[in-house]
This record gives sequence, structure tokens and C-alpha cells, in this order.
Amino acid sequence: MLTRVMCRIIRPSTGRNCCLLTYAAGPLDGIKVLDITRVLAGPFCAMLLGDLGAEVIKVERPGHGDDTRHWPPLMGTESTYFMSVNRNKKSIAVDLKAKEGQEIIKKLALHCDILLHNYMPGGMEHFGLGYEDLAALNPALIYCSITGFGETGPHADRGGYDVIASGVAGLMHLTGPKDGAPVKVGLPMTDLSTALYAHGAVMAALLSRHRTGKGQKLQCNLLQTQVSLLVYVGSNYLNLGIQARRCGTEHPSIVPYQGFGTADGQIIIGAGNDNLFSALCEIIGLPHLATDEKYSTNENRVKNREELVAILSKRFSEHGNSHWLKLLERSKIPFGPVNSIPETFSDLQVQHLGMVRSIKHPTVGEVKFTGPAVTYGGFDQPTRLPPPILGQHTREVLQSLDYDDDRISRLQHTGIIQIWDS
Repeated sequence: MLTRVMCRIIRPSTGRNCCLLTYAAGPLDGIKVLDITRVLAGPFCAMLLGDLGAEVIKVERPGHGDDTRHWPPLMGTESTYFMSVNRNKKSIAVDLKAKEGQEIIKKLALHCDILLHNYMPGGMEHFGLGYEDLAALNPALIYCSITGFGETGPHADRGGYDVIASGVAGLMHLTGPKDGAPVKVGLPMTDLSTALYAHGAVMAALLSRHRTGKGQKLQCNLLQTQVSLLVYVGSNYLNLGIQARRCGTEHPSIVPYQGFGTADGQIIIGAGNDNLFSALCEIIGLPHLATDEKYSTNENRVKNREELVAILSKRFSEHGNSHWLKLLERSKIPFGPVNSIPETFSDLQVQHLGMVRSIKHPTVGEVKFTGPAVTYGGFDQPTRLPPPILGQHTREVLQSLDYDDDRISRLQHTGIIQIWDS
């Protein structure tokens, strides 16, 4: 089955837009997702499912919508934050506090494969929309909750934003200059990682359902995600009692593996083994370092880190980025500049990978966004729908549930639903 969509991919060769491309149906074509999430982790997970071809129905609060709709900066009347994680979705605005609003969700759940929500523990149960309530109607439903700290335990009732979980789970303690205070990571990686875990869990649950015919409840939370991502830092402490410290761009187990200031910028070097270190020394004109016993093995380089880094730092400061990048380009040494965001999107490899895409939005015109991270052999993850306007698809979705015009008008008049009409 082939589907024709209007999606633009900006190609580096000409800089022009290519459009009207024909794609094979996505791997999740025919799967329906009920997205009752807001802000980042849940919406990002739902968007990934939509990118793979699922039909995603985003449920929002009438008159307000997702919190991020109101977060600047704005493009016309639309938040660029909101638009970054809500493509390939339909929006319905329904009051979950109202009985008739809850009835709409139950009817949708009856026809959906996946439900995502990020209400506080007990919130969905309070509305009569908990897992047990909906599984009784649709035993095949995959029901995934995303919370801050889990659904049970002493801190389950705490609110959980990314920055809170990253502090509690040790990430902030590890981040920042070695002699400075803990800092927040530049992007909400705990939120985004939780979305990726939830995405993987949902896909695994779909495979399980294919074998058993049964859905299940999945529980994801920010704290559990971030603790799991401590990996070797956690292992070092649990097995050897070694407590990690902040170390800027340095790596605690490899030298040199960090950023170095140049005459006009910064570059990152990753000499992950002795052969790479020897090659680096040749390229930068300090071949004697590779044969010096203090630096000839990684173990010794770690022991003599400060002295070696001082030597390398002095050398790199003598020339600008372009000088060093040109020399390193000829080698097998992992390296790269520390790019600004404009420099990132100007990078030739970023352009080659088609990481800038665009689609026409109904009120603000062309919207650009970052492309998907995975390349599939027979599927290019087209953007079928732009980020929706609040309530843009309420009427369409209710009509699919056999609500007639009179009933829809009454629900709209009483504020239980909100409809956007172009």
C-alpha cells in the first residue's frame, strides 16, 4: 500500500524543497493512539508513534490545551515549543472532569490500541479512566502511564518535571565544571529519555499482544529512567564505592576525551585508545608525547591527566578551529567542533541526513522542524499532519463515534468540548 503525502525535505545539494513524495505505509499504519499527555515526555513519545504511521488523537483541555501552547517564543499565535513535539496528531478538546467528556474517552479507548497519559497517580482513576476501567471495555488496550516518580512509594505523589528528576537522580550532580556548582543539562534529556523508554515499551507490548491477544499496563517515570541511565557511574559506586564528580567535558576513564579551546572556538577530541592518541600527537606536531612513559598508555594518561591536558590545551590554543579541523579531517581520530545551533543546522552532514523538514500549518504557514533520528529502508517517516490547532479535529473525531450534529452542538455549548473551525 502506498500513501501520497505533502512533505518537504530540504536537501543540501540545491537547498530547494522537494515535495509530493510517495512513501510506503508506516509500520504502525492502522494503529490508533489516544494521547492524554502534555508538555514533553508524553507528547514526544506519541509523536514518535505518529511518525511511524499511527493515528494519534491528542486530548486537550478546552480553553487552554497543552501547557506548552502558551510557552514562548510564538510563531504568530502558535508556540514553537508545542509545535516541535506535536506533529502527526489530531487534536480534540474534551473536559475530562465532565461525565460526558469521560464517556467520549471511553468510546475512543474502545477503538484504540494504545493510551498514553501523564496524570499524577490516581488522576485517571478519579475520572473513571484508569487501566482497570478501560481494560474492562477493551482487553487489548496497551495503557502507558508516565509519571515523575512512579505510581507507588513514598514520593509517588510528588510532581515531576525534568529538572527535578535530574537533580534527585544524580544527573545534575554530574553536570558542570569540575570546580563549579551543579548545572542543568542544556536540553531536558530525562524527559526525552523517558519518552524513548515509553516508546520502546509500547512497541514491545504491541509485539506481546500480537502473540497473546492481550494488552497490558506499562508504567514509566522520570526518576526510574534517569537512575537506569547512570550506567557505569552507578556501577562504579555500587561495586567499588567510587563516587563520581563533575568534570566538565572530560571523561573520568579516558584521556584525552574532552573539549579544548582554540584561538577562535572549541573542538572536541576523543582519543579512545593508545593508537588514536599516537596519531593525534603526530597530527598536532607533538609526536614525542606518544612515546613518553607518562602518556604512552591510557592508564598512565589518566594518572597524569592535568599535566597532559595542560600541554594539549596550550598547543590547541595556538591556532583556530579551521586549522585543526582541516588537519583532523584526514585522520581516523574522532573529533568535531562545538557548534552553535545555527552552525549545527549548517553542518553538511546534518543537511545530508535530511534533518530539517517542513510542512504547511493552517494558520502560520510553513513550519520547520527537526527530522526523525532513524532511517528506515522502505519508509521515510513523512509528516502527514502539521501540529494541530486546539480542538481542530474534535468534530471529525466525534462524528467517527456517531455523534450527530445536534449532540456535538450541545456539548460545545456547555463547554464540554471545544471545536476549531477554519
